[in-house]
Amino acid sequence: MRPNTLRELLNQGKPAYGTMIQDVRSSSIGQIMALAGCNFLFFDMEHGPFNLETIADMVRVTRLAGMTPLVRVPDAEYHLMCRPLDAGAQGIMIPRVETKTQVEHIIECTLYPPLGKRGCSVNKGHNDFASQKVWEFSQQANQENLIILQIERRRAVEDIEELLSVPGVGAVVIGPNDLALSLDIRSDDLLDALEEPIQHILEACQAGHIPCGIHISNLEWLAEWQRRGMQLLCYSSDINFLRSGAASGINWLQKHVV
Repeated sequence: MRPNTLRELLNQGKPAYGTMIQDVRSSSIGQIMALAGCNFLFFDMEHGPFNLETIADMVRVTRLAGMTPLVRVPDAEYHLMCRPLDAGAQGIMIPRVETKTQVEHIIECTLYPPLGKRGCSVNKGHNDFASQKVWEFSQQANQENLIILQIERRRAVEDIEELLSVPGVGAVVIGPNDLALSLDIRSDDLLDALEEPIQHILEACQAGHIPCGIHISNLEWLAEWQRRGMQLLCYSSDINFLRSGAASGINWLQKHVV
């Protein structure tokens, strides 16, 4: 089974950089973002327009480009979590996680026996369609796949130690916008307003030896939280890159070409 290079970086205590693909439906996005220097990509099935066939194509090219493909699933239902993994995603992120019971269900669904109850079909995208002995494959998959909890609710912040106590949790990523909504924070300066809960999550992750990350479009935020110990650094999105790149050129032309 293909090694998960993102997990290797995290296990070594190193930072990893990537972005969120929310609207571009071309498999070439994997090659483009590899050239940009990304270590991983999130493909967004919670807010993006992607179906499973599209995800399978984009995940496959991302794997071949040497990056780790991850999928943010819409919800913690068995088929929504396991089918992207079968298609070749090397990890999934589950949004809106709040309780230990939810985490236990997630781990049970996404790990193979004896750690979980995931159904097994070996020669699929997750194994590059190769044949392999079932026990060898299933144990490698349990070790390589990254199960990521997205923390974006008040209750999750309050009970973070309990959520992280479930064996099998691979990483945590904070969603600042949803977290601010849940905490009823309306400040324009979210960095200052969310500093305390984010720091609390980070310290809980560090105490539990679980990599922590954040998804934001502010480079100063990312740099600051990396300095504090975050490793999984998800910067902006394909939509923002396209808009800002186009705006930069068009604005220059409007100012300099008469």
